Amino acid sequence: MKTPFQSSAACAAATVLLAGICGASPSFAQEAAAIPHGDSPPQYQKLRFDEDFSYLKDPANRTDVWDPIKFIPFNDARDWNLSLGGEARLRYEYYNNLRWNPDSPDKDGYFLQRYLLHADLHMGEAVRVFGQLQSSLADWRAGGARPTDVDRLDVHQFFADFRVPLGDDDDSLTFRLGRQELLYGSQRLVSTRESPNIRRSFDAARVLAKLGDWNIDAFIARPVEDDRGTFNDSGQTSSDFWGVYATGPAPWAGGTNVDLYYLGLRKPNATFAAGTADELRHSVGSRVFGKSGSWDYNFEGVIQWGTFGDRDILAWTLASDTGYTFQDVVFTPRAGLCADVISGNTSSSSASRLSTFNPLFPRGAYFGESAIIGPQNLIDIHPALDLKLTTAVKLSLDWDFFWRYGTGDGIYDSGGNVLRGAGGGGRYIGSQPSVALEWAVGRHTTINAAYAHFFAGEFIRNSGPSADVDYVSFWVVYRF
Repeated sequence: MKTPFQSSAACAAATVLLAGICGASPSFAQEAAAIPHGDSPPQYQKLRFDEDFSYLKDPANRTDVWDPIKFIPFNDARDWNLSLGGEARLRYEYYNNLRWNPDSPDKDGYFLQRYLLHADLHMGEAVRVFGQLQSSLADWRAGGARPTDVDRLDVHQFFADFRVPLGDDDDSLTFRLGRQELLYGSQRLVSTRESPNIRRSFDAARVLAKLGDWNIDAFIARPVEDDRGTFNDSGQTSSDFWGVYATGPAPWAGGTNVDLYYLGLRKPNATFAAGTADELRHSVGSRVFGKSGSWDYNFEGVIQWGTFGDRDILAWTLASDTGYTFQDVVFTPRAGLCADVISGNTSSSSASRLSTFNPLFPRGAYFGESAIIGPQNLIDIHPALDLKLTTAVKLSLDWDFFWRYGTGDGIYDSGGNVLRGAGGGGRYIGSQPSVALEWAVGRHTTINAAYAHFFAGEFIRNSGPSADVDYVSFWVVYRF
């Protein structure tokens, strides 16, 4: 059997490239060692194009081995500059009785690899170009690779920014055109899909406005279709996605912020438990979030309408995440409670109206790393406890309980595919306790492990294979 690192020329190329960069690093390390420590370096961002390394204009701030390639100036003013970076993630996953099926083919788990390399070119204050390559690989998966597992080598992002200042303050308009990642709010509706092997991107045109304390983002986009070959990804010409997303401080309460948004989606041959048809869906929502003393809170509501074939759409969701942190207690525990109500078809409404909520482009691991169930036709109650074992190690414990919202609808996976149809009877789906450990090994490396067990409930037992599910994952990420 080939080892994972022998399975792909793309993997070999990425490995050679990383090795080449690392091979040049001794001189970087010597330079960094000779420079006095400056300000603490920033953390790497979820969206790598949001990172700002302009503090490295001052050579005294170069304290990290990678700093010489994080800010490469081209002129005396240093406003023409280039920043290079990347990420390597190695991940092992194992399911026992995948999708509650004791006959599922994967008995030994599988191995995933993801490599990202990017370049960020600034040409003064007005023009910027960002590009990123992605290689995602999978090995040992007996059931075959999933659509989000393999994309051997492709352009993940490539866009240009054109910034126009407004007045003498920091207000501005930025026009962004090209392939790019989108992420809004808590990633309930629009996310980068971090946990799956292939991150999500869009071919999009955006106008980003910064007006005082408010940021407003208007966009039209098409999701990128992930093909398994080399440099063959393209936008899904049959699907359209557009919207406006605004975020800023809430005037009625200090420390509280609010998101307001509208999102539109046109998708042919959309599939729900109620059938398959062309879908036109509009979503309007708001999120209120912030902190007050030891409390933190995050509340969100969305209503959707439109058409599904010859049916009308009326769907909605309410979500909450509330926590309290015990600051003066050992391990600084945070006790939290999440609760979601997500609409689905009832038996009386399914014939004339589609009430199934569409989460659009949600995060891949919506209810934990196991990602067994997606956010459609659900009621869930989710208590959790986070413990900071050290400044670098966090332990998370939780137990999630699931019910169907409407018995005239089925349940869905994290990609929106139907897992079980409406038949079988019963409302209770089951519960999932899980434990996760995260260790930040310095600034560049994180090591994670997760375990979950899904106890099959009445609906699972009545609608098909009903074995409990065990899930184990372990992954290492290196960023620079």
